[in-house]
Amino acid sequence: MTTDNFKPSRVVIIGTGAVGTTTAFTLLLRKRVSEIVLIDVNHDKAVGEALDMNHGLPFVGGVTVWAGDYSDCKGADIIIVTAGASQKPGETRIDLLKKNAAIFNDIVQNITKYNKDGILLIATNPVDILAYITQKVSGFPVNRVIGSGTLLDSARFRYLIGKNKNIDPRSIHANIIGEHGDSEVAVWSLAHVAGVKLQMSEEEKNEIAYNTKNAAYEIINAKGATFYAIAMALDRIVTAIMHDESSVLTVSTLLKDYNGVSDVYLGVPCVVDRTGVREVLDVHLTDEETQLFQQSAEKLKSEIANLQS
Repeated sequence: MTTDNFKPSRVVIIGTGAVGTTTAFTLLLRKRVSEIVLIDVNHDKAVGEALDMNHGLPFVGGVTVWAGDYSDCKGADIIIVTAGASQKPGETRIDLLKKNAAIFNDIVQNITKYNKDGILLIATNPVDILAYITQKVSGFPVNRVIGSGTLLDSARFRYLIGKNKNIDPRSIHANIIGEHGDSEVAVWSLAHVAGVKLQMSEEEKNEIAYNTKNAAYEIINAKGATFYAIAMALDRIVTAIMHDESSVLTVSTLLKDYNGVSDVYLGVPCVVDRTGVREVLDVHLTDEETQLFQQSAEKLKSEIANLQS
């Protein structure tokens, strides 16, 4: 068997904080790709993380991991961005946004020097706005700039519903759409198990929606950061892309006349395959859900406008 035409699959992860390294470790354990490259402004940190993972290769094998630089983005199938500043005491959301927008402008320009054909997967918060900025700065087609969106929120939603119903969350079909954040929308009208609508009181629904929306705050208050579940969500997106699955995932993409919303990145059910976001599924919402979804969009548009002013 000839290997002359063999092209290794490569994922580059920019940012070796908790989310970036946990994502790399998850991809390594599951052997999603043959090469994982870690890039960080603190190169020594990236070197240490790569070395630590390499010491485990005798237990898993089949993957090459190293600390690289932006030139290693060349030929990468997917570039995951988890880098960014964290919010400091007394700093407003817009202050943080402006700081991360500047960081992303630099990161994206460095990526596109070496890669114009890969898929950019954004995880840094506020993810919807930073995915929007990434698409504008990169000039990449919309399908190849993806935000992690409400995939994690939807997983939290399903977990809590499953806990309430004592049903495996993998059998729960329910989504959170809109912003990955405070204005997210729980789509109760389409939630079901095997085609059977969920029978729950309004009190139960409100409690589950509240706990879903505030899950990150609860975790951050308890241990300082969230990273395990988002790493698994990013792994799920990578798998859908690399295996050309055509899976439906609630990722963030640029919307055009979607339930009255245009020109903003929001999490909605999308078909994800080797091309990135192949299709945005038209979800029929109730009037109340549509109004909440539009309000979520307006909130993000306002923040983008403040960012640009």
